[in-house]
Amino acid sequence: MPKMKTHKGTAKRFKTTGTGKIKRGNAFKSHILEKKSPKRKRAFTSDSLVHKSDVRVIKKGLGIG
Repeated sequence: MPKMKTHKGTAKRFKTTGTGKIKRGNAFKSHILEKKSPKRKRAFTSDSLVHKSDVRVIKKGLGIG
């Protein structure tokens, strides 16, 4: 059986925490920012955790399991 390769697009978008959870960035922060409130734009900068239903697929893409 050959080695599993890391999907590079997935590796650039997701990071794992020390406890094994997966972090992701938020969408909607790149353009059309004039109509969005400062509070909303600040909220987009923080990272979120991936939903548990998506974790299995993303871990496979990262080559974790």
